Amino acid sequence: MALPPPDPQFVLRGTSAAVHTLHFSCGGQEPDVPILFSGSENGFIHVWNLKTHRVDTALDGHGRKPVYCVETMGGKNRLLSQGRDQRICFWDLAEGRTSVTDSVFTENVGFCRCSLLKVAQGRWLMATAAKALEEVQVLELPSKTSVCTLKPEVGAKLGMPMCLKLWQLSCGSQPLLLAGYEDGSVVLWNLSMGKASSQLVCHQEPVMSLDFDSEKAKGISGSSEKVLSIWSLNEQQNLQVYKTHKLVNAGISDITIRPDKKILATAGWDHRIRIFGWKKLKPLAVLDYHTATVHCVSFSDHKNPSERLLAAGSKDHRISIWSIYTQT
Repeated sequence: MALPPPDPQFVLRGTSAAVHTLHFSCGGQEPDVPILFSGSENGFIHVWNLKTHRVDTALDGHGRKPVYCVETMGGKNRLLSQGRDQRICFWDLAEGRTSVTDSVFTENVGFCRCSLLKVAQGRWLMATAAKALEEVQVLELPSKTSVCTLKPEVGAKLGMPMCLKLWQLSCGSQPLLLAGYEDGSVVLWNLSMGKASSQLVCHQEPVMSLDFDSEKAKGISGSSEKVLSIWSLNEQQNLQVYKTHKLVNAGISDITIRPDKKILATAGWDHRIRIFGWKKLKPLAVLDYHTATVHCVSFSDHKNPSERLLAAGSKDHRISIWSIYTQT
């Protein structure tokens, strides 16, 4: 008999709005307190203390417009946030500060989360949907210099980029970008040439979320349909369908593969979080706690595997925190 799914380890309440994005910062040594950042519909970023389960700080930098992406840049004191005010803000949170030190005005009206990749000490690449609806802009940070603008070929009809994932095979190797589009395609972009290397139609509907495992050269994407698409990248950098997995209910808002590449989590429009084994996409658990759409899922970066957590943020204003499959 399969064990019944667990209850959340704890629940964070107090955002007073739908939660759109989550990001852990738990990799520090004692006495560093493990932290979870959340971005909400009401424009606030909450900094949650995972020892006290309370908000340490609330950051307000997006003119009360929804925040739908939060990332750290080399430690919990440097933060990037993206909102529906068409701005990406950079925060300095050291020594109790709560100030926006810089920002980028994207002029993009969509809700495609930007993607960040560390390429050297103190240097990042950031991919973001651009002003022109079908384009993606790649900038270097902190200088904000433009690296390239990725434009689909004339007549490609991909629609808007919906989700982005910058990656590289190993530190120092060529950075690449995977982008999911409105027409259901996933495209691999070569940044140095500014050209698409490969394109694959993975869904009949817009690609809502994707994640990629560069070690296995295998990725996964979800849309508003009842299907997860698993695809791989061959030696010639061509995308191929690996397999598809049918879901009980339609609609996936977010997908994330745990950093150890053992399991993955999906955030469902059906209010549920689903856990799968990444190797064979074996369904492992359905976590049923939320009373509305789950918008985001995130795994913690604890150094000790037994402390690892999964967080899910929902339209119901709550963040559920789970301790599952920590031994596998």
